[in-house]
Amino acid sequence: MATIVSGDRRLDAADLQLRIGRAATGFAALGLGPGSSVAFCLRNDIEFYEVSLGAGVLGAYAVPINWHFSPEEMRYILEDSQARVLVIHADLLPRLRSGIPDGVQVLVVPTPAALRTAYGIEEAAGAVAPGETCWHDWVDGFAPRSEPPKETPMAVFYTSGTTGRPKGVRRPAFTPVQQAAVVRMVSLSFGLTIVDDPGEIVTAVAGPTYHGAPNMHAFFSFRAGANIVILPRFDGEELLRAIQDERITHLHLVPVMFNRLLKLAPEVRARYDLSSLRFVTHAAAPCAPDVKRAMIDWWGPIIHEYYGSTEGGNVTFCDSAESLAHPGTVGRAVDGAEIRILGEAGQELGPGEVGEIAVRYAGVGDFSYHNADAKRREVDRDGLVTVGDVGYLDEDGYLYICDRKIDMVISGGVNIYPAEIEAVLCDMPGIADSAVFGIPDEEFGESVCAVIQAEPGCAPTAEQVRAFLRERIAGYKVPRRIEFAETLPREDSGKIFKRKLRAPYWEQAGRAI
Repeated sequence: MATIVSGDRRLDAADLQLRIGRAATGFAALGLGPGSSVAFCLRNDIEFYEVSLGAGVLGAYAVPINWHFSPEEMRYILEDSQARVLVIHADLLPRLRSGIPDGVQVLVVPTPAALRTAYGIEEAAGAVAPGETCWHDWVDGFAPRSEPPKETPMAVFYTSGTTGRPKGVRRPAFTPVQQAAVVRMVSLSFGLTIVDDPGEIVTAVAGPTYHGAPNMHAFFSFRAGANIVILPRFDGEELLRAIQDERITHLHLVPVMFNRLLKLAPEVRARYDLSSLRFVTHAAAPCAPDVKRAMIDWWGPIIHEYYGSTEGGNVTFCDSAESLAHPGTVGRAVDGAEIRILGEAGQELGPGEVGEIAVRYAGVGDFSYHNADAKRREVDRDGLVTVGDVGYLDEDGYLYICDRKIDMVISGGVNIYPAEIEAVLCDMPGIADSAVFGIPDEEFGESVCAVIQAEPGCAPTAEQVRAFLRERIAGYKVPRRIEFAETLPREDSGKIFKRKLRAPYWEQAGRAI
C-alpha cells in the first residue's frame, strides 16, 4: 500500500483517505459544496493532501496561497476567490492574520518538527495558540463522508501579477473524456507510465505546493497510487540523502535545483547511492544546455522536460536524447497539443522566427480568470492561449523559449532577451546566479542591467563580466550596468523576484516602460 512520508511521520494511503473524507464532512458542515473555495497557506506537509482533496470530494476548489505573500496580497486572493475557509500553518498566522477577511473560518495546522528544523522556527511558534481551531482536532471531530465524491475540479492557481493583480485560473470539473486526456498528459510529463504498477514509484515533492507544477505532480502521483516523500524545502544534499534512504525513483525539479545540485562538492555528490532513480522531469524555467548535459552525465539519460502553463496545460515533452540532439529545446508538441508562433500582428511565423508562443491542449478545456473577463480575452489568440513567452519552432517542430515577453528589453528598437544573457553568465566561473532586466535609458529607451550573485570567496569585477560576455554574445546585449549583491531575492522555489530588482529604477524614472 502506498505511503506518504513527511519528516518523521509516515501515513499509509488508506489512513490518509479517511482523513480526506473527514475533512470533506467538515467542509460540508460549514456549508461548502460544488463551486465553493477552500484556501490553504501551507508549507510542504501532509495536510496539503487533506485540504485540497477534502475540498475536491465536495466539488469545491482548493486555492493555494504563497506563504511568502504579504497580508494585503493574501487578502486579495481570499476575497477574489471568495474562500470561506483558510487552513494555515501555525507559525505563519501571526504575520498574516491582518490579511484574513471577516467571515473566513481559520483552521490552524501545528507546524511539525521537520518544517521547524528546516526553517529555523521555534517550537512555541509552531504550536496552535489558545483560542484558535486546531486542524487535527477539527478533522477528528467528523466521520468520513459516506456520499459519493463529486467531480473534482482543478485547484485555482493565482498566476503571476507582473502586469497587475494575480489572476485566478478557474476551470469546471473535467468531463470523463477530458479527465482521460489530462491523465495521459501528466502521466507522460511525470513518468507515471514507465512502470506497470504505480506502487513501484517512490516520488518526492521537492518544490512548494503553492506552485502549479509541484502541486499537480504531488496530486497526480497520489491519485496514481505512488509512494510519496514530502521534503520540507529544497536542499541539494538533503535531496540526495532522501533519494538514497527512501529509494526514490521519480522526481520533479526546476533548473535552479539542478544548478544547486551541480554546485555540491564532488565528495558530497559521490557520497550517496542514486541508483534507484528512473525518471526525472523538469519545467517552469529555461534550463541552460550545459546544465542539462551535466545532469545527464551525472544521473544518466533519465532527465526529461516539458513545457506548460496553468492556462494551457503541458504541451511539449522531450527526453534526454532529444535534449542532447537539440540543445536548448523544451520538446515537441505532445498528442492533442497545438503550438503556434505569432508575430506582432498576430500572423503565424515560420520555423526559426521568434514570436509570441500560443498553445492549446485539447484535453484541459477552457478556463476563466475569476472576476477578470477582460484579462482572459487579452491572452486569447484565436482559440489558443499565450502566457507571454517568446520563442520559436525549428524545422523539426522542436520548441525553444527565448524569454518572457514582459522581460524582453527593447533597447534602441532592438529586442534583447535576458534569459540568453543569464544562461551565458551561468557558465562564468565565480558567478553563482544572476538576474538581467531592462532599466530606463534616456538615449535608447531601455538598457540592460545585470545584478550578479558571486560564489562564496569570489569577487568578479564588472569589467571581467563584460569581457566574458563580449566573447560569447553580441556587444549590444552586454549589460551597460552591472551590480553585485550578496543574495538575490527569491521565491521558495528558487525563482528570482525580478520585480523587486527592477522596480526601483523605473520608480525613480517616473515611468513603467
